[in-house]
Amino acid sequence: MKISVLTVCWNSAATIRHTIDSFLAQDHNDKELVVIDGNSSDETVEIVRSYPQDQIRLVSEPDCGMYDALNKGLRLYTGDAVGVLNSDDCFHDRAALGRISAGLEHADIVHGDLDFVEDHVSKRIVRRWRAVARPVKGFRTGWMPAHPTFYVKRKVADVVGAFDLSLKVASDYDWMLRAVEVHGFQTAATGHVLVDMMVGGASTRSLASHIGHNLEALRARRRWLGSGPVDYALVAKPARKLKQLVSIRRGN
Repeated sequence: MKISVLTVCWNSAATIRHTIDSFLAQDHNDKELVVIDGNSSDETVEIVRSYPQDQIRLVSEPDCGMYDALNKGLRLYTGDAVGVLNSDDCFHDRAALGRISAGLEHADIVHGDLDFVEDHVSKRIVRRWRAVARPVKGFRTGWMPAHPTFYVKRKVADVVGAFDLSLKVASDYDWMLRAVEVHGFQTAATGHVLVDMMVGGASTRSLASHIGHNLEALRARRRWLGSGPVDYALVAKPARKLKQLVSIRRGN
């Protein structure tokens, strides 16, 4: 199974080597990395081009943000399955794509565990995200997979379609919700850490970004699940994240 990995970047020279190195180190050989660059003004493009290009495809041009770039990637990838690796994140170990491929032999969608790290040198863990199987009411309960670990077969991507550009920080949440809840594709958790994610992303860098993400997620649930102005997941979703953070501080 050929797995395509989409990496969106803009002025990512400080981190993208870690991302590419972790992709190339994967022991699953049938793979491609599609790098969608937003016309960076630093050395990002030069760094990407410095690697052998047999498994890397690069597009560099202006875009309208991360989700617009991901939509370009969805039009460009050639694999049997696709997922996203951010330009400041890394695969956790060499076996990540192999585990994803194995999971996709039995499910339409796979997702896994994720470690939030301070950086990719010390690998100091700030928070752990541990995947659980979808509960009966799914996204209505505050459950969601970690998007950087979320890989889908091509038929899923074809049916779900584009990321919603009207959502600024939760379009990935909306996309996963549509795949799982609206279209009913089968999900499976790998039971392994798949990605090391650096803290400080668009939806995690501040209290305001957390609030914005949760409000946009509610907007997605109202649209697709018929939720009211306030629903259970509005409280349960951030509560799950708080539990993860507390577990790290206690040394668990």
